[in-house]
Amino acid sequence: MQYRRLGKSGLKVSVISLGAWTTYGGSVQDKAVVREIVDKALAGGVNFFDNADVYAHGKGEEFLGEVLNDTGVPRHHLVLSTKVFWPMSENVNDRGLSRKHVLESIEMSLDRMGTDYVDIYFAHRYDPETPLEETVEAFSDVVRSGLAHYWGTSEWTGAQIAEAHTYARENGLVAPVTEQPQYSMLWRERVEREILPVTENKGIGLVVWSPLAMGMLTGKYDDGVPEDSRFGRDSGFGERYLTEENARRVRALKEVADELGVTRAQLALAWVLRQPGVSSVITGATKVSQMEDNLGAAEIELSPEQLERIEAILAS
Repeated sequence: MQYRRLGKSGLKVSVISLGAWTTYGGSVQDKAVVREIVDKALAGGVNFFDNADVYAHGKGEEFLGEVLNDTGVPRHHLVLSTKVFWPMSENVNDRGLSRKHVLESIEMSLDRMGTDYVDIYFAHRYDPETPLEETVEAFSDVVRSGLAHYWGTSEWTGAQIAEAHTYARENGLVAPVTEQPQYSMLWRERVEREILPVTENKGIGLVVWSPLAMGMLTGKYDDGVPEDSRFGRDSGFGERYLTEENARRVRALKEVADELGVTRAQLALAWVLRQPGVSSVITGATKVSQMEDNLGAAEIELSPEQLERIEAILAS
């Protein structure tokens, strides 16, 4: 396993991390299966585990939190994150990034996760209904109270990230140290053109989600959509990624992966990690074999020639 600093902060995270989105407490209800996956991740050197209050409506935090606590791994060896923004009930204040919701939600998340603090607390989206100043001050207070060690943003625009960082610095508050955007071979322009120029300048590290494009880049959809796949369960994901152009690109990537002796999933993860501004790729796993495959990407370094071939395929 490789470890990278989270931006310019002193926190180091494993380049391969494990997230609970759509899986734990959702498509995976068996805690024994989750334990096997987590054990494999820990054995492979993963120290960063990502979550959110909205994942399976709190079950993601409960499932992964309970399993991690049962492993007996010392809490200070782990980097845990969770997020706040999306509605958690019909209550008008149980959503967004108001001071009330941020401060109340962190307490509830910690209770579900069975921990006294998280290492990173994310603003899961930008809240246009709350003044940015209120949001930044609330997250700063969460950190200074010891309930989180750092805070970050997720799916914010470059301008929003820059404004939050500047406001915090100019007013003696805790600034965000990380952004969590979607980024993969098939979803790249926004990050490369808008986000990275801001985050690299501000010393903010990226921990990216869906680096395998919801599984499209693994090659599992070469011959159609398996019933038990993510696209099979949610046609919306398939409509986004399962196009004739993408299918052709993914099949062409197999030749590059085969020559390197790696899987296409490993190739896709290594490609994302080629970016020095990326601190970690957040992977999902419903099977131990998937976690094992993902771990293999940590040691892969792509040469300039290989990157050129990949770029030619992605541009075709």
